Amino acid sequence: MSELFDKHGGFRRLHSFTLATIVQLDTLRFCRRFLTSDPRETDKKFYDPKGRQYDQMTQAARSGRQNIIEGSERSSTSKDTEMKLTDVARASLSELRGDYEIIILDRGELPWSVHSPEAQAVNAISLDEASFTDDLVHESAKHALTQREKYARWLDADEVCVVANAMLIILGRVLKMLKRQMEAQGQAFEETGGFSERLMATRIEARERAKPPAPNCPQCGQPMRRRKSAKGDFWGCSAYPECKGTRPM
Repeated sequence: MSELFDKHGGFRRLHSFTLATIVQLDTLRFCRRFLTSDPRETDKKFYDPKGRQYDQMTQAARSGRQNIIEGSERSSTSKDTEMKLTDVARASLSELRGDYEIIILDRGELPWSVHSPEAQAVNAISLDEASFTDDLVHESAKHALTQREKYARWLDADEVCVVANAMLIILGRVLKMLKRQMEAQGQAFEETGGFSERLMATRIEARERAKPPAPNCPQCGQPMRRRKSAKGDFWGCSAYPECKGTRPM
């Protein structure tokens, strides 16, 4: 029965999950630091009079990370659901990227060019492979914070646009990772099918095993086949019409 289910979980070892964790943590921190409902502070912060920007950004960051988790956990029974949830994660983080872009533009600046020294420095950062034992929650959290330190130079900056630009680049990177994950998920589904297909094949195989074995023909010794007639099922010779041997079912 275990062959019915794909491997699932394992999301804590994904670079996309590590970056999504950094994105959620630093979006919470960004909103606390740089969004304000006090119009007297708009010279330093992004004015968010009703707190909606805060809610939208933090919820989009949460959705990105949480849908990676849920998609990974659902992969055992539904590749289709896994792909859909991965796509939801991508959509949420794309929305968040748009928020950071607007915050930069609102400050009268432009997002960093991909050719700028700052963008190239952030893009050049490589993540360590996750190496966990049996303490996954503790060790994966420690791993995410360790990787976050590689971006601390920009994420801890006092300038709002420096932090927002760094987040733009990190988000762009995780979006590319999620796109590759979806492509791999689609290829795996194409090659091995999903839970429904394997369940049907298993049921057919079980029914075939439950059927009584076919006897040999009493006349020629060839295997017999189940046949139907108006009087009910019977065994007929597989060599019919050359051999007309039968047996009662």
